[in-house]
Amino acid sequence: MVMCTKVQQRQVIEKILSYGQFISRPEEMEVDKDRRLYYQQFDLDYVVERNAKSSKASDTLKLNLYFDSLRRSEELMQLDIDIIEQQQELELLKQSKYLLDDDKSLRRHYRYFKLHYNKEERILLSFSLDSDKVEKARRTSGFFAIMTHKLNMSAMEVLRTYKLRDEQEKAFSQMKSQLASDRQRNWSEEGKTGRLFILFVSMILSSQVRHIWKSTPLYDFFSSSLEVLDEMRSIRCIEHTNKAKFITPFVGSQLDICEAFGFEVPKGCESDYVSKRKPLKKRGRPRKRETERDL
Repeated sequence: MVMCTKVQQRQVIEKILSYGQFISRPEEMEVDKDRRLYYQQFDLDYVVERNAKSSKASDTLKLNLYFDSLRRSEELMQLDIDIIEQQQELELLKQSKYLLDDDKSLRRHYRYFKLHYNKEERILLSFSLDSDKVEKARRTSGFFAIMTHKLNMSAMEVLRTYKLRDEQEKAFSQMKSQLASDRQRNWSEEGKTGRLFILFVSMILSSQVRHIWKSTPLYDFFSSSLEVLDEMRSIRCIEHTNKAKFITPFVGSQLDICEAFGFEVPKGCESDYVSKRKPLKKRGRPRKRETERDL
């Protein structure tokens, strides 16, 4: 398990408060020169109660704590801006005596202030700064945390793994949409393994098609890689008994797609190809030729 965790959770906030007051960064943290981040990994005690008499402690649950000094400065500035804006809005509400929104909206929009109002009339009477929330926001600014379970990774390896989540979500979306593999009906482990292998190969081919589409002039002619495949879908390979195979001709944008992928058009399917099929004769007696006497 690799899971991003809110810094307001108890396990995380306790570790942040243990650093005490610091100027630039906590002394206990190490620095990664490539990512320009400070980090530290902690082992967490986690006990699972099986029943009333027995329990099991997990020794593989870890907390990976990170600190970004640049992010901290931006968040502290935004905190001051939010406090000023919320205070101005509350002053306006108090003077104008507007009806207040529901309690949930008030906590969301004015989370750094304590509001005093009559719940029946919904009119603001007074407000004051919530120093505890402001202090907690200042202490946690610049920090973010990731928890792992049953993984033997360093803190920076965990961060690199977690950053793959966008690619993984795109892969799942590709499996469910383009490859139509939202449900896999299997009756055996061998069948499931075979389907997963075919799906894996299909994702490689689909990713290559998408890469060619985005990195060539095809991107200007087609809105998606699926349209590229749809354009080639009309091509057929026809085979009759005791006859040679016949491939329908490549025309229009199909020739541009072959050029982008580096494919050679099969012999006999070029753009100058002319069908060898003879026109059907009309039924009935043919018309007489016109003569000079008739003219």
